[in-house]
Amino acid sequence: MTLKPIAYYHCPLGEKFGVPRQSGLAPSLHGTVEFVEPFDNPLAVKGLEEFEMVWLIWGFSKSSSWELTVRPPRLGGNERVGVFASRSPFRPNPLGLSSVRLEKVLDGVLEVSGADLMDGTPIYDIKPYIPYSDSHPGIRAGFVDTHPWHELQVVVPKGITLPDAAL
Repeated sequence: MTLKPIAYYHCPLGEKFGVPRQSGLAPSLHGTVEFVEPFDNPLAVKGLEEFEMVWLIWGFSKSSSWELTVRPPRLGGNERVGVFASRSPFRPNPLGLSSVRLEKVLDGVLEVSGADLMDGTPIYDIKPYIPYSDSHPGIRAGFVDTHPWHELQVVVPKGITLPDAAL
């Protein structure tokens, strides 16, 4: 199987540092999905404007190796779990899946928010988010259920200006 990008994601975050761990954690982070030929044709997205959210299937462009076990940040980086019990970017096939809010559909471009991707990420497919089949409230979520989330406070030193999207 050969995968070729249908689009590329663009946002103010040009490196891994600062990219949210999961989609939806930074809803104010705006970006664009810019299609490449022949997918930049309006027919390819006809009807997509009727959806509020979409799935982006994308490639980890900065991950090069993987192991059978990883140390998720949620476990403090101290415990190992199997790579398939994690959302680590270090995977046998470096593919990511993110649900993002679809803000606007333009010719050849989607405006989205809440993505956990860095600038230049290749997009391999886009699918509409459908609540009755994509949402499963009340299910078990493994170690995520048993280890509390620790929010970090970001302190920006004086003299440093961040883009609005990063705040």
